[in-house]
Amino acid sequence: MGVEEAPRSADSQLTGRVARPGLAVALGSTSVLAAASVVGMALAFAEKYPCRSGAWNYYAKQFQDACYTDIYPLYYNEGLAAGKVPYTGHKVEYPVLIGAAMQAAAWLVRNVNPLIRGREFFDITVLLLAVCAVAGVLATARAAGPGARAQALMVALSPALILSAFINWDLIAFALTALGLAAWAARRPWWAGVLLGLGVAAKFYPLVVFGPLLLLCLRTGQLRQFAKTFAAGALAWLAVDLPVMMAAPSGWAWFYVFSEDRGADWGSIWYLFEYFRVPVLGDAQLSALNRMSALFFIVACAAIAWLALAAPRRPRLPQLCFLVLAAFLMTNKVWSPQYVIWLVPLAVLARPRLWPYVLWQLAEVAYFFGIWGYLIFVYAIQGNPVTGYAGESTGWYFASLAARFLAVALLGGYVVRDILIPERDVVRAHGMDDPAGGILDHAEDRFRIRLSRRPSAVSRADSASAS
Repeated sequence: MGVEEAPRSADSQLTGRVARPGLAVALGSTSVLAAASVVGMALAFAEKYPCRSGAWNYYAKQFQDACYTDIYPLYYNEGLAAGKVPYTGHKVEYPVLIGAAMQAAAWLVRNVNPLIRGREFFDITVLLLAVCAVAGVLATARAAGPGARAQALMVALSPALILSAFINWDLIAFALTALGLAAWAARRPWWAGVLLGLGVAAKFYPLVVFGPLLLLCLRTGQLRQFAKTFAAGALAWLAVDLPVMMAAPSGWAWFYVFSEDRGADWGSIWYLFEYFRVPVLGDAQLSALNRMSALFFIVACAAIAWLALAAPRRPRLPQLCFLVLAAFLMTNKVWSPQYVIWLVPLAVLARPRLWPYVLWQLAEVAYFFGIWGYLIFVYAIQGNPVTGYAGESTGWYFASLAARFLAVALLGGYVVRDILIPERDVVRAHGMDDPAGGILDHAEDRFRIRLSRRPSAVSRADSASAS
């Protein structure tokens, strides 16, 4: 009589070896993940330390030290140093929860010596963001499932996330989105909606989660659960936004006006098209750019929707979320370095394979240093004096931009392949279905687009096992 081999956990797939269960459990423990997150945030703070020591007061120096942050200059540029309140006293280019975080930090440092008040504002903000990072990592571990919590180490110790952690306030939305996914995984649709709605009130990108949820709930006949989540999200967003919307309508709307009027910016593929004057795609007119960006994103979403409803086996929730967010970034007018924070947890949950992930991380790190080098180069060729490192030429900058674009596209291609060939999916290869799916986990299909009457390989395998 043969002995059946025990299935490997998803953690062991990361290295391609059978990991000892005890080690996998230890690496996925809350204490280890929290400690790894703290180490990551300490490294992120150390990376910004040259700027905190004064480099942010010199244009070229902050880029030479690769420590640029929006947090310090926006303390002054958004009127916080002058005592102005976001939205009511000064227009702010961010959604309401980030404005609240800015105001809270400004209030805490209001009695500090004005000479160091900006630095203290940065320190208070960093502390808040570090707490968000720990919460986001632990929530990602919860969404990964009991046997795969150690995957969250790939988030906690992500080189690109560490480098970009304190550029802006993105870690707030990162934490709320991860907590929302964890709540959905725990089959708490109301809490999932509340957390995702608050995430949208911090950065607009958590909105992409609702589309995949709708598609998967449609496929499994769980539309009532989606309605609960969406309603809770809308109510949470309104609870935060409506008071500001009523008190300062023009200040509240500035984020949306600013986003609409913004042209092709650094990091975006449209910036490359415009620089090289690519016919049609490089059209510099803002109205044409807005139409093309929206059109390509809509086409990508339509393709993802078809994939969600026609795939031989229902895709996992993180897979679809990653694809929609990747499509948004690849078609968007702006792709700032810190946007990698948005993608990291979804990439880990969608495809917890180490080497494709490492390749993408290398591309993101290359772009992180490339953009700062390019800004020095542009500053120098404009006739400004630069001592020391003179930056990265245009060719090298656009090479790093293209490399990041292609790396995300490649990772997305792997996710699509895993959806079309479920046995290639490392999460499903050994019996699991969708740990982050909550009520979708092991749910039966109620609606599916069928392209032919011939049963798929998955259907035939299910029928054989049932007989």
